[in-house]
Amino acid sequence: MTQSDDSKISEDRRDALRYALGIGGGAALAAALATPAAAQAPAADNTLDRIRANKVLRIAVLPGELPYFNKDLASGTWSGFSIEMANDLAKLLDVKLEYVESTYGNSILDLQANKIDLGFALNPTPQRALVVDFTNLVFPHPFGAMLRKGLEARTWADINKPEVKIAVDVGSANEAVARRFAPNASIKSLKSRDEVMLEMSSGRVDCVVNALVLGLTAIAKNPNLGTYKILQSPSVTIASSTAVRREPDKRWRDFLSVWIDYNRGVGQMREWFVKGLALSGVKPEDVPVELNI
Repeated sequence: MTQSDDSKISEDRRDALRYALGIGGGAALAAALATPAAAQAPAADNTLDRIRANKVLRIAVLPGELPYFNKDLASGTWSGFSIEMANDLAKLLDVKLEYVESTYGNSILDLQANKIDLGFALNPTPQRALVVDFTNLVFPHPFGAMLRKGLEARTWADINKPEVKIAVDVGSANEAVARRFAPNASIKSLKSRDEVMLEMSSGRVDCVVNALVLGLTAIAKNPNLGTYKILQSPSVTIASSTAVRREPDKRWRDFLSVWIDYNRGVGQMREWFVKGLALSGVKPEDVPVELNI
């Protein structure tokens, strides 16, 4: 059988990554990712050697956290942006995936407890960086606003006006961003995201300040909410990265960083991200071109 165009392109990309890393095919990959001694007797605190020896990559999966994770309840199959990333890593390293259901907060604890080898879609905060290591940036997650129909805005100054009514969920990063970059607006803090969306759908506010994923998925569910715009001047982002267990040997972290940079550079990360958003009904053409991924 001949490979489909998609699978051929995917295989070509993996070959190119192997070449870029200087590790060639399967045998060369194994030789380059570990010293001979480590290959014979994997160290207990060496994640990369253990993954290769056990032929298993353990990842945290978060039910219902689209576009990163989605579980089909009927089949038990996982999909989403992070799953696309994990599948590619598994193919590259010639290992199987093992799923450990978790949460964003517990992913850090699971890494410390050596229950998983990799945590996806995590924000590198100073507090987290005290206990785990982070790879290079996967993408800067931008903030902007869901705008009611008829309201135009490109910069924070466009909504930083007393006559503009903004809704945010209390205590969230969304509220912190709104109060910092639109302090002159009439800001309404509500208990939950659901209440925020109700305010927006009922027309009681002009916009909702939130991160891109939240805005795009909310509008995909209810197009009547309006449009989503990444706001500029300044560009406001929170880093999205992957986390690994802290250990003296940094080869696992460094390998992942090279893998991330390569896939961002060739446009693969954006393709996976758009595919994950599609699970929430977000169309590719609705993903802002300003998204730097």
